[in-house]
Amino acid sequence: MEQIIKNTVDALKKNNFDVRYYETSKEAVDELLKEIKPEETVGIGGSMTIKTLELDRLLKERGNAVHWHWLEATQEDMDKARHTAANADVYLTSTNALTQDGKLVNTDGMGNRVAAMFYGPKKTIIVCGSNKIAENVDAAMERIENNAFKNARRLKLNTPCAINQSCIDCNSPQRMCNITTIIRKKPMRKDIMVVIINEELGY
Repeated sequence: MEQIIKNTVDALKKNNFDVRYYETSKEAVDELLKEIKPEETVGIGGSMTIKTLELDRLLKERGNAVHWHWLEATQEDMDKARHTAANADVYLTSTNALTQDGKLVNTDGMGNRVAAMFYGPKKTIIVCGSNKIAENVDAAMERIENNAFKNARRLKLNTPCAINQSCIDCNSPQRMCNITTIIRKKPMRKDIMVVIINEELGY
């Protein structure tokens, strides 16, 4: 385990998070499928990491009820999926950045993903690649701003960052960066597991 990752794992544990580290995605997925019981409902927040790991497919194939707005075709069904996901037994998502002193930093458009990280579901599992690790909160925010254009382009949004690949703190009607949260320590009466994989995953 590289020293930066070790420092991050130690800091997260000090901040009372349940932390798991895996060298490969396969190891992580195998353990997550053991961690999540077949009878549990699973909500998923928008995440390229979860999509890349195909956890939604694997969970559905073995019988879990999976609620993810990315799997829906209409806006009405997407809204229903967001609401149901926020009340699931387990909530799966990633984080925009993870600091070496053990903080989770996220920026969201609607807020459903960041809210469900710390309130609603019985358990939240946050899966991220080691590329998401930043030195501190300032570096985490810089990382988020520098990568926002990738999501904007994926969603085919007409925002300045999608065009120029840089954040200008815009006032676009399609702006995605509306809500920023910093989870400094594990919230009271909330079960949060942070899974770090030593690979480049997500944005």
